[in-house]
Formats: sequence, structure tokens, C-alpha cells
Amino acid sequence: MRIRRILPAVIATAALAGLGLTGAASATAAPTDVTPSQCKQGGGTPDLMDNLCKGGMHNGEKVD
Repeated sequence: MRIRRILPAVIATAALAGLGLTGAASATAAPTDVTPSQCKQGGGTPDLMDNLCKGGMHNGEKVD
């Protein structure tokens, strides 16, 4: 009997969590400008000739 009450709650929670993850993924897909220090902290190297962060978590983002 307990399973019949818990299972719908688990399914609803999983569905809501899935919606939250897709919203977060689309929100982070927008290109952003990073500072040279943010690029370095993310493990990249700021290339000031091309104004891009190369490598790390900000790879390919414009350096401000």
C-alpha cells in the first residue's frame, strides 16, 4: 500500500526535475563574455589576439 502512494510522487518529482534540467541547459547555452581571470580560473588560456578563451570550461567564449 505504501508503494502505491510513493510511486506517483517519485514519478512527479522526476518529471519536474527533468523540466528543470532542460531549462538550465538552454539557459547556459547562450554565449557570454568572460574576463581573462575567469578564463584562467576555468582552466583556460585567454588569447588576447583573438579575444577568445582557449581551453577549460570557457573554451571559445569571447574574452572581455
